[in-house]
Amino acid sequence: MSLTNFFKFIEIQTKLASMIPFIIGTLYSIYRFKSFIPKNFIIMGISLLAFDMATTAINNYIDYIKDLKHYKEDLKKKYDYDNKIVKYGIKESLAIGIIFILLAIAIFCGILLTLNTNIIVLFIGIISFIAGILYTYGPIPISRMPLGEIFSGFFMGFVILFLSCYIHIFNSNILIFSYSNSILNISINLVEVLYIFLISIPTISGIANIMLANNICDLEEDINNNRYTLPYYLGKKNALTLFKYLYYISYLDIIVLVLLKVTPMISLLVLLTIIPIYKNIKLFHKSPIKSETFILSVKNFAIMNLTHILAIGIALVFN
Repeated sequence: MSLTNFFKFIEIQTKLASMIPFIIGTLYSIYRFKSFIPKNFIIMGISLLAFDMATTAINNYIDYIKDLKHYKEDLKKKYDYDNKIVKYGIKESLAIGIIFILLAIAIFCGILLTLNTNIIVLFIGIISFIAGILYTYGPIPISRMPLGEIFSGFFMGFVILFLSCYIHIFNSNILIFSYSNSILNISINLVEVLYIFLISIPTISGIANIMLANNICDLEEDINNNRYTLPYYLGKKNALTLFKYLYYISYLDIIVLVLLKVTPMISLLVLLTIIPIYKNIKLFHKSPIKSETFILSVKNFAIMNLTHILAIGIALVFN
């Protein structure tokens, strides 16, 4: 397999959705807590990227197996040549091998990260690992349920961002688990955790909207395949309204963060992105078609959050 086909198999272009929260969490740790541990940054980055690639590979492999099953049941049916394994001539054994290697790398780096920090990182990592697998695998994958937007937004938008910040401040009493004399004690700095959650709202909303846009575009096809996602229950009109307001909530959040002095004043630069994002919202509302306008949800996510990264980065340079 060529490197190009490998990148297409794991859909390297989609990894921005996990890397952006990772970078924002890191910058926030530096800005608010003046803390950065390079080795933890590198280890988590490798683990996160490997796991993200593995879940995508699993999803493409499952699609291949389902297509193969349908093909055997109906010899007149042709393979779905949009499937990455078929399209790029990847052997099934090689696809499985790639999945296990990526998972092994993610797990190994996760254990290293735990040894460098504390058990909380392992606990969060295990929950995220299970959620990631169940998102694409199982009798009823989460992605095929009305909970897909909530899970993807929460785990990719908040948990990744929280963990990418926590690995630099694990010894600053933000979150503590202790066990003594059969008593488990949990101590949480609610204010700081709340601030981290507020920081993550633009990533939560942006990632949830990517999933929502995908499900809106596929609504009719999903119904035919007995897949009932959030737009099915909300209705297409209400789903489009939710798509719009999730962005507006993010802009309100940016203002609140600045007023609370959690983020620098320059973060208000993010508000300027409402001009291109509003234009993209209108285009998507007018014609929610997978091949034409779905990409706008990805662009909106990148525009808003890369601007946020730029703003915090500028503040760090001139702080």
